[in-house]
Amino acid sequence: MSIPDPDSIKVILATDCGSTTTKAILFEKVGDEYRQTFRGEAPTTVEAPFEDVTRGVLNAAQEVEELSGRKILDENGGFIKPACGKDGIDVYISTSSAGGGLQMMVAGVVRRMTAESAERAALGAGSIVMDTIASNDRRPPHQQIQRIRQLRPDMILLSGGVDGGARSHVVELAELIAAADPKPRLGSTCKLPVIYAGNKEVQEEITRILGDKTDLDLVANLRPVLENENLGPARDRIHDLFMEHVMQQAPGYRKLMSLADVPIMPTPGAVGLIIQNVAERKGLNVVGVDIGGATTDVFSVFDGNFNRTVSANLGMSYSISNVVKEAGLENVLRWVPFEIDERPLRNAIKNKMIRPTTIPQSLSDLIIEQAIAREALRLAFIQHRDFATTLSGIQQERSISDAFEQSGGGASIVSMMKLDLLVGSGGVLSHAPSRCQTALMLLDAFQPEGFTTLAVDSIFMMPHLGVLSALHPQAAAEIFEKDCMIYLGDCICPLGNARPGKACFSLRLESSDGFVLERELSYGELALLPLGTGEEARAVCRPERNFDFGAGRGRVVEKVVRGGEVGLIIDCRGRPLTLPQEALARTRQLAEWMKILEIYPADRFESVVKAYGGVAERSV
Repeated sequence: MSIPDPDSIKVILATDCGSTTTKAILFEKVGDEYRQTFRGEAPTTVEAPFEDVTRGVLNAAQEVEELSGRKILDENGGFIKPACGKDGIDVYISTSSAGGGLQMMVAGVVRRMTAESAERAALGAGSIVMDTIASNDRRPPHQQIQRIRQLRPDMILLSGGVDGGARSHVVELAELIAAADPKPRLGSTCKLPVIYAGNKEVQEEITRILGDKTDLDLVANLRPVLENENLGPARDRIHDLFMEHVMQQAPGYRKLMSLADVPIMPTPGAVGLIIQNVAERKGLNVVGVDIGGATTDVFSVFDGNFNRTVSANLGMSYSISNVVKEAGLENVLRWVPFEIDERPLRNAIKNKMIRPTTIPQSLSDLIIEQAIAREALRLAFIQHRDFATTLSGIQQERSISDAFEQSGGGASIVSMMKLDLLVGSGGVLSHAPSRCQTALMLLDAFQPEGFTTLAVDSIFMMPHLGVLSALHPQAAAEIFEKDCMIYLGDCICPLGNARPGKACFSLRLESSDGFVLERELSYGELALLPLGTGEEARAVCRPERNFDFGAGRGRVVEKVVRGGEVGLIIDCRGRPLTLPQEALARTRQLAEWMKILEIYPADRFESVVKAYGGVAERSV
């Protein structure tokens, strides 16, 4: 495919082929800047009876065509190119997670070292890691072989040993893969792609073992030395194989690839790419989350280090029951400002699982769904922090026998006090009836510290912008700022704990037009100050001796803060956030916080809380 000159591009059609829905977005150059202009969607058609992903793409494009009045499709089921006047497009680009996306297994000698590096490489490339095989994962060989046969991944990434280091264990892993004789999920007549990214001195032996049974690729070692990771070559090859093997076997993808002007990206990989670009361009530490029906993806960039994790069973429809199971019903209910019987709650959760496209029909249903979302986000973020660590093993003895005894990884690089921007995406966040609801879900689940900007993806546009950034970075950056990101506002969250009502910090806020606000904040207080989108103010925070804004306990901090659609949020509820144990006190506290932030319509919220409030009082 020939890549167009970015300077000649005026009209771009971008699609994201999801597991259930294909979203099409039109980007156009309006005056001197690029903007998102129209959006359409249609059911994804990768499965029977259609079994042709392009059908859904063309249907979504047709909706864009009808909304925009721009003729996009020709009579042969292709796109009119290049754009001329009010007809045609210059470029068509796409991402995809249809058919389950890219599903991989990884293998490494030591679970918390080379296997973890392989997992980072696979996740960073946009895959779902189905399982990790390691020499020290305590499963006997026959169980590991059976696991490989059962899962039928799209490809396997094998790593192990620094260059010039251990040989025998990575060879044993290769022999395990050969003994399993794995078949790919798609294309049963094809050989399974295997990428070897381990000790380069063992490449010849790996080729002898796997060369005939698999489609073997050799790339540079993920851990050439213990102190460094080299993930780039493995990530790039995963992308290539995704195009060459996985996409080629899925129904209709060959035609789709012939329509696209740049290589199709896995959807999570594209989201990760735009988050990396934003962090690099602005010099920010960023955390992004995409909460879907079956999975929750968390992305982070801290000091230039990118990490991504997939919580494969934490979602809001297909895996909503698993969220409740993993979190515990009591942890879900702690976010609900009224008491509810367990049986109807469980029935509502199961109904959502078997009817995943339904949306809440009442305010109480919405409150419960957003309570579950808090726990899905919280658990996914805990997994991410545990995974996004400094390299494991570099302080230990480098012999393989000692490495096998390592029980923990390095320190997490995710620091909430250093976090600059927290971005939410996915239906429960992007399509919440009120932006205040999105802000409070992010605050409760992630518990940012110090000064953090909260934002949400307006219409789940980040995958489209991720693939666009590879073609036209300027256009992607302009659209991201003007149309994708909805800035909810900054939040000020002191770190520390005290007795409820005890003094926390004093705030002096001076806006650019000279308006001055001075306020004393108490521990346990949640406040919302009016500061609109684009407005800035200088905040001087004088914490009490038990509280910290990043400069040390009791030290004064001065910072420019920015408003948003919600405003400026002051969160003095403590870190870690704790809720009253007693039922009535907890429900009253939650209701008070929700009223302050105007989370739900006041009259309807009062009636719902009153309807359930008697239950709480009688239960005490």
